[in-house]
Amino acid sequence: MKKYLLGLLIGLSMSFAQAQDISDALRFSQDNLVGTARFRAMGGAFGAVGGDFSAINVNPAGSAIFANNQVGFTLSTYNSKNKSKYFGENNTENSLSLDLNQAGGVFTFRNVDNKSDWKKFSLALNYENANNFDNSIYTSGENPTNSISNYFSYYANANGGVSLTNLELQSGESITSLYDYLGVNYGYGDQQAFLGYQAFVIDPSTSYDENTNREYTSLIPSGGIYSQGNYFESSGYNGKMTFNFAAQYKDQLYFGINLNSHFTDYKQTTSFYETNNNSLDALQFDNELHTYGNGFSFQLGVIAKLSKEFRVGLSLDSPTWYQLYDELTQGLKNTNSSFSNDVKVYPNVINVYEPYTLQTPAKITGSLAYIFGKKGLVSIDYAIKDYSSTKFRPKNDFSGVNNSMSNLLTQTAECRIGAEYRIKEWSLRGGCRMDLSPYKNRDTMGNLSVFSSGFGYNFGNTRLDFAYALAKRDYKQQFFSKGFTDSASVNSSLHTMTVTLLFEL
Repeated sequence: MKKYLLGLLIGLSMSFAQAQDISDALRFSQDNLVGTARFRAMGGAFGAVGGDFSAINVNPAGSAIFANNQVGFTLSTYNSKNKSKYFGENNTENSLSLDLNQAGGVFTFRNVDNKSDWKKFSLALNYENANNFDNSIYTSGENPTNSISNYFSYYANANGGVSLTNLELQSGESITSLYDYLGVNYGYGDQQAFLGYQAFVIDPSTSYDENTNREYTSLIPSGGIYSQGNYFESSGYNGKMTFNFAAQYKDQLYFGINLNSHFTDYKQTTSFYETNNNSLDALQFDNELHTYGNGFSFQLGVIAKLSKEFRVGLSLDSPTWYQLYDELTQGLKNTNSSFSNDVKVYPNVINVYEPYTLQTPAKITGSLAYIFGKKGLVSIDYAIKDYSSTKFRPKNDFSGVNNSMSNLLTQTAECRIGAEYRIKEWSLRGGCRMDLSPYKNRDTMGNLSVFSSGFGYNFGNTRLDFAYALAKRDYKQQFFSKGFTDSASVNSSLHTMTVTLLFEL
């Protein structure tokens, strides 16, 4: 018998079935390339230039180009603006955040042995926030065909259907304990079916049979217009601590290696609303996801001076191997004037999932730079990355999403161009970046374009740099990956202001 939840208990559940999808993998596979103000202003095109803290993250050989010991700190503001369109209705949402996104130090050691071909060594330690996750999107519109009830009926009917016995409360049993029990023993899908059933969103069909026909149908009447809204808010970071060693061989070659420690903390809150002009029901489905963990990667790089003016660079980024942990809380409310009270199915259970691993794609970057004396430079980086090689593990638990990534994602190319011109103590900079979509179908996610500019002033042993960058990308925001898969079109823009203070020691 269905019951209203009168009290809330706190529970803990472990589940063997998880709900990761492609967007979760891409979240930790794509970098923002913020870095220092000089790096940002020149579009991140530093693979053959070196001599910058963020350049070390492109090509580890770049630290051997530093002439002196340095320490640096970078502060950035992020202003995101998301314009969404859902069944003809437009909405705009803004968010603003501030972050100390870079801090590092490099120490150079010249070889006093004049007979050795190894001229210089360098050690660097640098922290960067590879991705700032602060963002918000609001979407609303009138869906003429699909209800969120399709989401709950999908899971109720999956794999031959959920047993009605598992969805009904037994004498003395609470919603919290049954939801927790389903998560531990049957997984995420049965929990979704349970929420829909207990909130009077789905019900067994008239032909339901425990042994032959476990079929569920929607209790939300068809034929009306579904007024829907979705609020998405995220926060957190994806940080990287780099331990770097580089060396200069003769006057032409620079070699380097990075050992990177990654750590991430991501929080996402979504609230989906639905009303229907052909129904008394008003639904609200809330989800809170917390993903955290750590990872490791390494990088190898070389820079060669072909002449006084020309430099070339080549670097290899290994995959990043993350170990991640997910925690999820959910709740569903059905407001209907025919009920004496709102039906609130908020188990207040924290689903703590088994840890899993994510392997992001490797990347190879080729670079070319032209240095015209002390007046300035022009630089180009070209990188290749195959997103279809992204994998969740254990493989048996994630075979479905891994197959989807292999089929839907593709190899991409990224091009970064930057220039700098010096006028006495002043430096003027500009750059651009184009990063192709990781999807074969670019309607799902478009290309990323970034335009940047900036300037710096050299006080002698201290340098102050400023940068502004505008990044734009269009993509489809899918509210749910199963059952109810309608999506909104989002035009996203990110305005970044960056300031860096450098000290020579």
